[in-house]
Amino acid sequence: MTKRAEAKYKIDRRMGENIWGRPRSPFNKREYGPGQHGQRRKGKATDFGTQLKAKQKLKGYYGNISERQFHKYYVEALRMKGDSSANLIGLLERRLDAVVYRAKFVPTVFAARQFVNHGHLKVNGRRVNIASYQVKVGDLIEIKESSRQLATVLEAAALAERDVPDYLEVDHGKGSAKMTRVPGLTEVPYPTQMEPNQVVEFYSR
Repeated sequence: MTKRAEAKYKIDRRMGENIWGRPRSPFNKREYGPGQHGQRRKGKATDFGTQLKAKQKLKGYYGNISERQFHKYYVEALRMKGDSSANLIGLLERRLDAVVYRAKFVPTVFAARQFVNHGHLKVNGRRVNIASYQVKVGDLIEIKESSRQLATVLEAAALAERDVPDYLEVDHGKGSAKMTRVPGLTEVPYPTQMEPNQVVEFYSR
């Protein structure tokens, strides 16, 4: 198990929030940070601290993306027309592992990355195993027929803790999904408040 995968158990507690809204989150039992100093009273957050937390929370939510890759999304969001904060969210939601997670093909975003990496998916009929692959509006994402009865797929489809968002068309019987539009911030079903504007401010310092 990589350090990035291990970190998922600490992200909620470090952020002080249940960022995926999962009933199994350790934050539900221990509402303080990990480690021997986790229960210390926290001082007032500075602007830098607020912006850093917003960045870490958004990065963590999408499977603890590496800093290098996350900064690339920021640079691309600036280059695009329109609001940079909205562009950043759009780029993150178009990641193939994010679409797989939103479609409820797997139970967690970490499982989504592994699912993609192990070659269980096709995009427009072609096998894709890159989690950061940018899905375009209208692309058809399909679970390979031989992978549709995997325990993780069946478990995810039955999850009651989250719903498939309106910007995806999903057919669990066929194991297929299609993005109908790039979502805006208010359409993305985050269980906790995300502040991409703070992330943009962090990088633009």
